[in-house]
Order: sequence, then C-alpha cells, then structure tokens
Amino acid sequence: MTVYPFALHVGPLELTGYGLMMMVAFLMAGWAIQLDLRARSMDEDYAADIVIAGVIGGLVGAKLWYVMLTQDVGMLFTRGGFVWYGGFLGATGAILLNGWRRRVPARFTAEICAAPLALGYALGRVGCFLVNDDYGIPSSLPWAMKFPNGLPPTTVVNLQQMGVHFPMNTDPMQLMAVHPTEIYETGAMLFVFWLLWRRREHAHAIGWLWALYMVLAGAERFLVEIVRAKDDRLRWLAPFSLAQATSVLIMIVGGVLLYVWRSPATAAAPPFPESLRPKQRVAPSA
Repeated sequence: MTVYPFALHVGPLELTGYGLMMMVAFLMAGWAIQLDLRARSMDEDYAADIVIAGVIGGLVGAKLWYVMLTQDVGMLFTRGGFVWYGGFLGATGAILLNGWRRRVPARFTAEICAAPLALGYALGRVGCFLVNDDYGIPSSLPWAMKFPNGLPPTTVVNLQQMGVHFPMNTDPMQLMAVHPTEIYETGAMLFVFWLLWRRREHAHAIGWLWALYMVLAGAERFLVEIVRAKDDRLRWLAPFSLAQATSVLIMIVGGVLLYVWRSPATAAAPPFPESLRPKQRVAPSA
C-alpha cells in the first residue's frame, strides 16, 4: 500500500494533516476535561486554561528537546522538528504552573488530565500518519505501507540513516514498505483512554489515575519503539532508544506513585479544590 501526505491548500496557506490533527487533539482533550469537570460540578473554565497552557508549553518543550537532540540551533526557526517527550514535559510544566496560579493542587490537575491526555496523544498520532512521519522499520505484513513523500521518504538510504540494515548492493533509492507505527499508537492509546475514562470514579487517592496513565503510556511507547525506525539508539544502552529509556523511567515513577496513592482518599479531603467551585451567576437587577 502506498500512502501520500494529506494537506489542504487555502489560497497561499497550506494546512497539513499534522497541524489539523494537533488542533483536533487539543480541542478533544479540552472537551473531555470539560466533561469531567462538569460531572464533578466544578468550574469548567479550568479546561480552557489547561488547553492554552498545554499548547504553549508543549510546543516550546517539543522544539527545545529536538534542538538538544540534534545540537542544531537553526531548527528553532523551522516548521518541523518536535519530540513527544519534550512536548510532554513542557506541557506538564506549563499546566502545573497555571494550576499553581489558580491554587489548584497539582495532583488534582494531573488526575483530570490523565484520560484526556491519552485521547489527545492518540489523535496527534493520526496527524503523524497524515504527514507520513514517525513510521516503523521495513515489514512484509499485509498492512505495511510505503511513504514515497514521507518525512523522510521510506527509501533504503533514508532507513539506513535511521539504523536499519539492508543486504549489500541493495538499491539505495528502493522504496520500502514499513510498519505504520502511527496507527499502532493511535489504536493503543485510544484503548488507554477508554480504560482511564472508565476508572475516573476510582476509590484511590487523588492522583492515582495519573500514575496509572504513566505506567500504561510508558509501556505503549516502549513496545512500539521496537518496530520504530529511529536514529536515537543509545550506544551505552543498545539496542534501546532514548525514548525507550525515558519510557522505563516514566513507568518506574508511575509504578511507585500507584503504590503510594493506592489507599482510599481520606474523608477529611475536600470533594474538590475551593478555587474550582462554580462561579455564582449574579441575577441582573430589575
């Protein structure tokens, strides 16, 4: 199967599938947070605050992480070059900083962001597929795909630069079919979203849902990296990639937090932060 990038042209502007799906991802994640806040009878405006902080912090963090990996400062001024874990850290910092500004406990913010983050990630990977980026290693499976205009195209020479080995005398311009790992991740993280969304009413301490997200998301990323075409394999941790090393760390932290926050919330704990009480609507005077 041969797949080409998706883009919309509106006059002089080009809207890529990645840009469109990132917008959809943030909007849908924000909508899910709003639904959760509404179900808890809390101030729904906090959802918009989280989305805005996540967009700004995520873009800055993803770009800076990529620049650190490539050691190319010039990538700061290009459209491409974003790394998920950099965006994750940047968005997390910005969201928690905004929560501190609104006097919302960090654990509560993390709790309500767990399931929506899985949803946003799944939709964001659809964007990667639409621009033919972040694909896997060569495969002969029936659903393997060729990306002749990918980022970069799935040619032998490009895959070799990502650490994939081919027999000698292989045509460097031969187009290879690869694992559509973007689709794998979308399916996996939609399942994680479904699982976390159903566990919102858990009986554990606040923050437990976020810890579960860390374990599941870390495991998903670690496994998909096995069939990803990557150029960040670590010599001192071969054959693992930097993303896999980061995933293991996240799973360990998540597992520790699952244990620490396993006990039920205390009866003395307030049902929700005082700062998120719904704003009272003042009736207009006669």
